Amino acid sequence: MNSTLVAVIAGIIGFWLVLYAIFGRREEREEGLTVDMFIAMWRTKRLLGFIDGLSRRNRRFWKVYADVGIALGFMGMVYVFYALLRTALRTIQSGGTGGGVQLVIPGITIPLWYGLIALAVVMVVHELSHGIVARAENLPLKSVGLVLLAVIPGAFVEPDEEELERASLRTRLRVYGAGSLANVTTAFLAVLILNFAISPVLQPSGILVSGVLEDGPAYGILQKGDVIVAMDGEKITDMESFINFMNGTKPGQMVTLTVLRGGQELNLQLKLGTHPDNPEKGYIGIYPAQNVVSKVGADWLVLPLFFTFYWIYVLNIGIGLMNLFPLVPLDGGRMLDDVFKRYLPESVAKPVRYFTIGVGLFLLALNILPAIMNLAG
Repeated sequence: MNSTLVAVIAGIIGFWLVLYAIFGRREEREEGLTVDMFIAMWRTKRLLGFIDGLSRRNRRFWKVYADVGIALGFMGMVYVFYALLRTALRTIQSGGTGGGVQLVIPGITIPLWYGLIALAVVMVVHELSHGIVARAENLPLKSVGLVLLAVIPGAFVEPDEEELERASLRTRLRVYGAGSLANVTTAFLAVLILNFAISPVLQPSGILVSGVLEDGPAYGILQKGDVIVAMDGEKITDMESFINFMNGTKPGQMVTLTVLRGGQELNLQLKLGTHPDNPEKGYIGIYPAQNVVSKVGADWLVLPLFFTFYWIYVLNIGIGLMNLFPLVPLDGGRMLDDVFKRYLPESVAKPVRYFTIGVGLFLLALNILPAIMNLAG
Protein backbone atom coordinates (compact mmCIF):
# COMPACT_ATOMS: atom_id res chain seq x y z
CA MET A 1 0.00 0.00 0.00
CA ASN A 2 1.17 3.54 -0.76
CA SER A 3 3.26 4.78 2.23
CA THR A 4 1.76 8.29 2.01
CA LEU A 5 -1.74 6.83 2.17
CA VAL A 6 -0.79 4.74 5.22
CA ALA A 7 0.57 7.84 6.98
CA VAL A 8 -2.58 9.84 6.17
CA ILE A 9 -4.87 7.06 7.43
CA ALA A 10 -2.82 6.71 10.61
CA GLY A 11 -3.01 10.48 11.19
CA ILE A 12 -6.79 10.48 10.70
CA ILE A 13 -7.26 7.58 13.14
CA GLY A 14 -4.99 9.28 15.71
CA PHE A 15 -6.93 12.55 15.40
CA TRP A 16 -10.25 10.80 16.02
CA LEU A 17 -8.91 8.79 18.98
CA VAL A 18 -7.81 12.03 20.68
CA LEU A 19 -11.05 13.85 19.82
CA TYR A 20 -13.16 10.94 21.07
CA ALA A 21 -11.12 10.67 24.28
CA ILE A 22 -11.74 14.36 25.05
CA PHE A 23 -15.30 14.94 23.82
CA GLY A 24 -16.73 11.48 23.17
CA ARG A 25 -19.26 9.29 24.96
CA ARG A 26 -21.71 12.16 25.36
CA GLU A 27 -25.41 11.68 24.74
CA GLU A 28 -26.78 13.26 21.59
CA ARG A 29 -28.11 16.72 22.42
CA GLU A 30 -30.42 19.15 20.68
CA GLU A 31 -27.68 21.79 20.77
CA GLY A 32 -23.92 21.69 21.13
CA LEU A 33 -21.20 19.19 20.22
CA THR A 34 -21.69 15.45 19.92
CA VAL A 35 -18.69 13.25 19.09
CA ASP A 36 -18.72 9.61 18.12
CA MET A 37 -15.96 7.67 16.41
CA PHE A 38 -15.29 9.25 12.99
CA ILE A 39 -18.28 11.58 13.17
CA ALA A 40 -18.67 14.88 15.03
CA MET A 41 -21.82 17.00 14.94
CA TRP A 42 -22.42 20.50 16.24
CA ARG A 43 -26.08 21.54 16.46
CA THR A 44 -27.66 24.95 16.98
CA LYS A 45 -31.11 26.52 16.71
CA ARG A 46 -29.79 30.04 16.10
CA LEU A 47 -30.03 29.87 12.30
CA LEU A 48 -33.58 28.54 12.20
CA GLY A 49 -34.96 32.09 12.14
CA PHE A 50 -32.81 32.91 9.11
CA ILE A 51 -34.17 29.88 7.23
CA ASP A 52 -37.72 30.83 8.24
CA GLY A 53 -37.20 34.32 6.87
CA LEU A 54 -35.99 33.02 3.50
CA SER A 55 -38.86 30.55 3.18
CA ARG A 56 -41.53 33.19 3.99
CA ARG A 57 -40.40 35.70 1.36
CA ASN A 58 -42.09 33.88 -1.51
CA ARG A 59 -43.55 30.51 -0.57
CA ARG A 60 -45.02 30.01 -4.05
CA PHE A 61 -41.59 30.43 -5.64
CA TRP A 62 -40.04 27.85 -3.31
CA LYS A 63 -42.83 25.37 -4.04
CA VAL A 64 -42.41 25.74 -7.80
CA TYR A 65 -38.65 25.50 -7.29
CA ALA A 66 -39.14 22.29 -5.31
CA ASP A 67 -41.42 20.83 -8.02
CA VAL A 68 -38.56 21.36 -10.47
CA GLY A 69 -36.41 19.49 -7.95
CA ILE A 70 -38.80 16.52 -8.07
CA ALA A 71 -38.54 16.37 -11.87
CA LEU A 72 -34.76 16.71 -11.72
CA GLY A 73 -34.65 14.07 -9.00
CA PHE A 74 -36.28 11.34 -11.04
CA MET A 75 -34.47 12.25 -14.28
CA GLY A 76 -31.16 12.40 -12.41
CA MET A 77 -31.97 9.08 -10.76
CA VAL A 78 -32.30 7.36 -14.15
CA TYR A 79 -29.16 9.03 -15.50
CA VAL A 80 -26.97 8.16 -12.50
CA PHE A 81 -28.23 4.55 -12.42
CA TYR A 82 -27.46 4.17 -16.13
CA ALA A 83 -24.03 5.80 -15.79
CA LEU A 84 -23.04 3.58 -12.84
CA LEU A 85 -24.39 0.47 -14.57
CA ARG A 86 -22.36 1.22 -17.70
CA THR A 87 -19.20 1.87 -15.66
CA ALA A 88 -19.77 -1.28 -13.57
CA LEU A 89 -19.95 -3.39 -16.75
CA ARG A 90 -16.66 -1.86 -17.93
CA THR A 91 -15.09 -2.65 -14.55
CA ILE A 92 -16.17 -6.30 -14.84
CA GLN A 93 -14.85 -6.53 -18.41
CA SER A 94 -11.51 -5.00 -17.45
CA GLY A 95 -11.03 -7.17 -14.38
CA GLY A 96 -11.49 -4.33 -11.89
CA THR A 97 -9.20 -1.80 -13.54
CA GLY A 98 -11.79 0.28 -15.40
CA GLY A 99 -12.84 3.81 -14.48
CA GLY A 100 -15.21 4.29 -11.60
CA VAL A 101 -16.51 6.79 -9.09
CA GLN A 102 -13.82 9.24 -7.98
CA LEU A 103 -13.51 9.30 -4.19
CA VAL A 104 -13.66 12.85 -2.84
CA ILE A 105 -10.84 13.14 -0.29
CA PRO A 106 -9.34 16.65 0.03
CA GLY A 107 -5.57 16.56 -0.14
CA ILE A 108 -5.50 13.05 -1.62
CA THR A 109 -7.85 12.73 -4.58
CA ILE A 110 -8.68 16.42 -4.97
CA PRO A 111 -6.73 19.61 -4.06
CA LEU A 112 -6.86 20.28 -0.31
CA TRP A 113 -8.00 23.91 -0.01
CA TYR A 114 -9.99 24.14 -3.24
CA GLY A 115 -11.60 20.84 -2.30
CA LEU A 116 -12.51 21.94 1.23
CA ILE A 117 -13.99 25.23 -0.01
CA ALA A 118 -15.99 23.48 -2.74
CA LEU A 119 -17.23 20.78 -0.32
CA ALA A 120 -18.36 23.47 2.11
CA VAL A 121 -20.34 25.15 -0.68
CA VAL A 122 -21.83 21.78 -1.71
CA MET A 123 -23.05 21.00 1.80
CA VAL A 124 -24.28 24.49 2.70
CA VAL A 125 -26.40 25.06 -0.43
CA HIS A 126 -27.69 21.49 -0.34
CA GLU A 127 -28.82 21.53 3.27
CA LEU A 128 -30.02 25.14 3.16
CA SER A 129 -32.26 24.23 0.22
CA HIS A 130 -33.70 21.28 2.15
CA GLY A 131 -34.42 23.54 5.09
CA ILE A 132 -36.02 26.38 3.11
CA VAL A 133 -38.35 24.03 1.23
CA ALA A 134 -39.26 22.20 4.44
CA ARG A 135 -40.28 25.49 6.09
CA ALA A 136 -42.12 26.60 2.94
CA GLU A 137 -44.14 23.40 3.40
CA ASN A 138 -44.71 24.30 7.09
CA LEU A 139 -42.57 21.43 8.35
CA PRO A 140 -40.71 22.15 11.62
CA LEU A 141 -36.91 22.02 11.83
CA LYS A 142 -35.17 20.78 14.96
CA SER A 143 -31.71 22.23 14.36
CA VAL A 144 -29.01 23.14 11.88
CA GLY A 145 -25.33 22.48 12.25
CA LEU A 146 -21.94 21.32 11.05
CA VAL A 147 -20.69 17.77 10.68
CA LEU A 148 -17.25 16.22 10.22
CA LEU A 149 -17.37 12.71 8.78
CA ALA A 150 -13.85 11.28 9.04
CA VAL A 151 -12.10 14.01 6.98
CA ILE A 152 -15.08 15.37 5.06
CA PRO A 153 -16.71 18.54 6.47
CA GLY A 154 -20.36 19.29 5.87
CA ALA A 155 -23.50 21.00 7.05
CA PHE A 156 -26.96 19.69 7.82
CA VAL A 157 -30.53 20.75 8.47
CA GLU A 158 -32.41 18.42 10.79
CA PRO A 159 -36.17 18.25 10.11
CA ASP A 160 -38.69 16.75 12.48
CA GLU A 161 -38.74 13.22 11.01
CA GLU A 162 -42.13 12.36 12.52
CA GLU A 163 -43.75 15.42 10.92
CA LEU A 164 -41.99 14.71 7.64
CA GLU A 165 -43.27 11.13 7.69
CA ARG A 166 -46.84 12.35 8.17
CA ALA A 167 -46.61 14.89 5.33
CA SER A 168 -48.05 14.25 1.87
CA LEU A 169 -45.98 12.40 -0.73
CA ARG A 170 -45.55 15.56 -2.81
CA THR A 171 -44.27 17.50 0.19
CA ARG A 172 -41.72 14.81 1.05
CA LEU A 173 -40.54 14.60 -2.56
CA ARG A 174 -40.18 18.39 -2.64
CA VAL A 175 -37.97 18.34 0.45
CA TYR A 176 -35.84 15.42 -0.79
CA GLY A 177 -35.33 16.81 -4.30
CA ALA A 178 -34.50 20.37 -3.23
CA GLY A 179 -30.92 19.63 -2.16
CA SER A 180 -29.66 18.25 -5.46
CA LEU A 181 -31.47 20.99 -7.37
CA ALA A 182 -29.52 23.55 -5.31
CA ASN A 183 -26.26 21.78 -6.19
CA VAL A 184 -27.04 21.69 -9.92
CA THR A 185 -28.09 25.35 -9.81
CA THR A 186 -24.85 26.27 -8.01
CA ALA A 187 -22.83 24.33 -10.60
CA PHE A 188 -24.60 26.24 -13.39
CA LEU A 189 -23.81 29.57 -11.73
CA ALA A 190 -20.17 28.54 -11.27
CA VAL A 191 -19.95 27.70 -14.99
CA LEU A 192 -21.38 31.10 -15.88
CA ILE A 193 -18.78 32.83 -13.70
CA LEU A 194 -15.98 30.70 -15.17
CA ASN A 195 -17.03 31.27 -18.79
CA PHE A 196 -17.93 34.95 -18.67
CA ALA A 197 -15.86 36.46 -15.86
CA ILE A 198 -12.69 34.39 -15.40
CA SER A 199 -11.92 32.40 -18.56
CA PRO A 200 -11.73 35.51 -20.82
CA VAL A 201 -8.66 36.68 -18.88
CA LEU A 202 -6.93 33.28 -19.04
CA GLN A 203 -4.93 31.68 -21.81
CA PRO A 204 -3.71 28.06 -22.21
CA SER A 205 -0.04 27.53 -21.44
CA GLY A 206 0.96 23.90 -21.79
CA ILE A 207 -0.18 20.62 -20.26
CA LEU A 208 -0.02 20.22 -16.50
CA VAL A 209 1.04 16.80 -15.21
CA SER A 210 -1.49 16.33 -12.41
CA GLY A 211 -0.34 12.78 -11.73
CA VAL A 212 2.01 10.05 -12.98
CA LEU A 213 1.04 6.37 -13.19
CA GLU A 214 3.52 4.27 -11.22
CA ASP A 215 3.67 1.56 -13.89
CA GLY A 216 3.66 4.02 -16.82
CA PRO A 217 6.50 5.09 -19.15
CA ALA A 218 6.73 8.55 -17.52
CA TYR A 219 7.27 7.19 -14.00
CA GLY A 220 10.62 8.42 -12.67
CA ILE A 221 10.94 10.92 -15.53
CA LEU A 222 8.04 13.32 -15.17
CA GLN A 223 6.82 14.65 -11.84
CA LYS A 224 3.47 15.86 -10.59
CA GLY A 225 3.35 19.60 -11.22
CA ASP A 226 5.52 19.53 -14.38
CA VAL A 227 4.18 21.56 -17.31
CA ILE A 228 4.77 20.12 -20.80
CA VAL A 229 5.30 23.01 -23.23
CA ALA A 230 6.76 21.16 -26.24
CA MET A 231 7.13 17.63 -27.63
CA ASP A 232 9.88 16.91 -30.16
CA GLY A 233 10.19 20.67 -30.63
CA GLU A 234 6.48 21.05 -31.44
CA LYS A 235 4.81 23.65 -29.21
CA ILE A 236 2.11 22.24 -26.93
CA THR A 237 -0.28 24.89 -25.62
CA ASP A 238 -3.56 23.10 -25.00
CA MET A 239 -5.20 19.67 -24.76
CA GLU A 240 -6.01 19.67 -28.47
CA SER A 241 -2.37 20.08 -29.52
CA PHE A 242 -1.32 17.45 -26.95
CA ILE A 243 -3.89 14.92 -28.20
CA ASN A 244 -3.06 15.62 -31.84
CA PHE A 245 0.64 14.95 -31.18
CA MET A 246 -0.04 11.74 -29.25
CA ASN A 247 -2.39 10.46 -31.98
CA GLY A 248 0.58 10.48 -34.36
CA THR A 249 2.91 8.45 -32.10
CA LYS A 250 3.75 4.73 -31.94
CA PRO A 251 4.68 2.43 -29.05
CA GLY A 252 8.44 2.38 -28.44
CA GLN A 253 8.95 5.81 -30.03
CA MET A 254 11.47 8.10 -28.30
CA VAL A 255 10.07 11.57 -27.56
CA THR A 256 11.81 14.70 -26.27
CA LEU A 257 9.62 16.51 -23.76
CA THR A 258 10.25 20.14 -22.93
CA VAL A 259 8.88 20.77 -19.45
CA LEU A 260 8.80 23.57 -16.90
CA ARG A 261 9.76 22.43 -13.41
CA GLY A 262 10.39 24.78 -10.51
CA GLY A 263 10.92 27.74 -12.83
CA GLN A 264 13.44 25.86 -15.00
CA GLU A 265 13.03 24.50 -18.53
CA LEU A 266 14.16 20.88 -18.96
CA ASN A 267 14.44 18.59 -21.98
CA LEU A 268 13.63 15.00 -21.03
CA GLN A 269 13.84 11.83 -23.13
CA LEU A 270 10.98 9.37 -22.80
CA LYS A 271 10.21 6.06 -24.53
CA LEU A 272 6.47 5.75 -25.18
CA GLY A 273 4.60 2.68 -24.06
CA THR A 274 1.57 0.96 -25.62
CA HIS A 275 -1.76 2.70 -25.11
CA PRO A 276 -4.12 0.38 -23.16
CA ASP A 277 -7.05 1.22 -25.46
CA ASN A 278 -5.14 1.30 -28.77
CA PRO A 279 -2.11 -0.98 -29.26
CA GLU A 280 -0.95 1.06 -32.27
CA LYS A 281 -0.76 4.32 -30.35
CA GLY A 282 1.96 5.68 -28.05
CA TYR A 283 1.32 6.19 -24.34
CA ILE A 284 2.95 8.42 -21.69
CA GLY A 285 1.12 7.33 -18.56
CA ILE A 286 0.18 10.65 -16.96
CA TYR A 287 -2.95 12.44 -15.84
CA PRO A 288 -2.92 15.51 -18.12
CA ALA A 289 -4.70 18.76 -17.32
CA GLN A 290 -4.85 22.12 -19.05
CA ASN A 291 -2.36 24.60 -17.61
CA VAL A 292 -3.44 28.24 -17.78
CA VAL A 293 -1.94 31.66 -17.05
CA SER A 294 -3.53 35.09 -16.67
CA LYS A 295 -3.47 37.49 -19.62
CA VAL A 296 -3.65 40.48 -17.27
CA GLY A 297 -1.11 39.38 -14.66
CA ALA A 298 -2.11 38.93 -11.01
CA ASP A 299 -1.84 35.13 -11.30
CA TRP A 300 -1.91 35.03 -7.48
CA LEU A 301 -5.56 36.15 -7.63
CA VAL A 302 -6.94 35.04 -11.00
CA LEU A 303 -5.75 31.43 -10.90
CA PRO A 304 -7.02 30.67 -7.37
CA LEU A 305 -10.41 32.13 -8.35
CA PHE A 306 -10.45 29.96 -11.47
CA PHE A 307 -9.67 26.74 -9.59
CA THR A 308 -12.05 27.59 -6.73
CA PHE A 309 -15.01 28.02 -9.07
CA TYR A 310 -13.87 25.03 -11.16
CA TRP A 311 -14.01 22.73 -8.14
CA ILE A 312 -17.26 24.29 -6.95
CA TYR A 313 -18.69 23.32 -10.34
CA VAL A 314 -17.19 19.81 -10.41
CA LEU A 315 -18.19 18.81 -6.88
CA ASN A 316 -21.67 20.36 -6.99
CA ILE A 317 -22.59 18.62 -10.24
CA GLY A 318 -20.93 15.35 -9.22
CA ILE A 319 -22.16 15.08 -5.63
CA GLY A 320 -25.54 16.63 -6.45
CA LEU A 321 -26.24 13.99 -9.10
CA MET A 322 -24.70 11.15 -7.10
CA ASN A 323 -27.07 12.01 -4.25
CA LEU A 324 -29.93 11.07 -6.59
CA PHE A 325 -28.72 7.48 -6.90
CA PRO A 326 -31.70 5.29 -5.85
CA LEU A 327 -30.16 3.97 -2.65
CA VAL A 328 -31.36 4.82 0.88
CA PRO A 329 -30.25 6.99 2.72
CA LEU A 330 -29.42 9.15 -0.32
CA ASP A 331 -32.17 11.56 -1.37
CA GLY A 332 -32.80 9.61 -4.58
CA GLY A 333 -33.29 6.44 -2.57
CA ARG A 334 -35.72 8.15 -0.19
CA MET A 335 -37.71 9.56 -3.11
CA LEU A 336 -38.02 6.15 -4.78
CA ASP A 337 -38.77 4.43 -1.47
CA ASP A 338 -41.63 6.82 -0.74
CA VAL A 339 -43.10 6.25 -4.21
CA PHE A 340 -42.95 2.48 -3.67
CA LYS A 341 -44.73 2.85 -0.32
CA ARG A 342 -47.42 5.08 -1.84
CA TYR A 343 -48.26 3.14 -4.98
CA LEU A 344 -47.35 -0.48 -4.23
CA PRO A 345 -48.90 -2.81 -1.64
CA GLU A 346 -46.54 -3.58 1.25
CA SER A 347 -46.20 -7.21 0.13
CA VAL A 348 -44.75 -5.97 -3.16
CA ALA A 349 -43.04 -2.76 -2.01
CA LYS A 350 -40.88 -4.53 0.58
CA PRO A 351 -39.17 -7.05 -1.75
CA VAL A 352 -38.84 -4.39 -4.48
CA ARG A 353 -37.18 -2.10 -1.93
CA TYR A 354 -34.72 -4.81 -0.85
CA PHE A 355 -33.97 -5.70 -4.48
CA THR A 356 -33.28 -2.03 -5.29
CA ILE A 357 -30.97 -1.70 -2.28
CA GLY A 358 -29.10 -4.87 -3.25
CA VAL A 359 -28.61 -3.80 -6.86
CA GLY A 360 -27.62 -0.30 -5.75
CA LEU A 361 -24.97 -1.56 -3.31
CA PHE A 362 -23.60 -3.95 -5.94
CA LEU A 363 -23.28 -1.19 -8.55
CA LEU A 364 -21.76 1.20 -6.03
CA ALA A 365 -19.19 -1.40 -4.94
CA LEU A 366 -18.14 -2.07 -8.54
CA ASN A 367 -17.77 1.66 -9.18
CA ILE A 368 -15.76 2.34 -6.02
CA LEU A 369 -13.46 -0.68 -6.44
CA PRO A 370 -11.09 0.89 -9.03
CA ALA A 371 -10.71 4.05 -6.92
CA ILE A 372 -9.82 2.02 -3.83
CA MET A 373 -7.32 -0.06 -5.83
CA ASN A 374 -5.69 3.13 -7.15
CA LEU A 375 -5.41 4.59 -3.65
CA ALA A 376 -3.92 1.36 -2.33
CA GLY A 377 -1.29 1.60 -5.06
